[in-house]
Amino acid sequence: MLELTMATVSEADAGATAGMQMADSPSEPGAVLRVGRDRGFCRLATPDDWLFVSRVHLEFLCGPDGTWQVTWLRGSHADPSSEVRLVLVGGTPQPLPYGGTARLPQHGSGELIIHDRTSPRSVNVGFYHEG
Repeated sequence: MLELTMATVSEADAGATAGMQMADSPSEPGAVLRVGRDRGFCRLATPDDWLFVSRVHLEFLCGPDGTWQVTWLRGSHADPSSEVRLVLVGGTPQPLPYGGTARLPQHGSGELIIHDRTSPRSVNVGFYHEG
């Protein structure tokens, strides 16, 4: 099972957790959870006017062995207006490259932070992989 929580944070409401969303999925091969602005494709949707987040920004995919990976999907622009960092519990933040993929640790947790390059806003996506 992969559990996700998402909070949108702007300078005006830093520290607030109102509007937190949650989603989960069993660890079955081919299972997918997505984060982005498009409510039709994404279980966790950001505000429509937060254009630094793509229609489908992050995709969590369960592999054939029950492990999960996350990919920052490439959008229509060559240079994204955001940056993504992966933080594992007890670790230091690591950049997730545009179009890059990272494996999530089984029985692990952490956070992905989508940071707006032009404004003090972020989307914080916490994860817990029960394994």
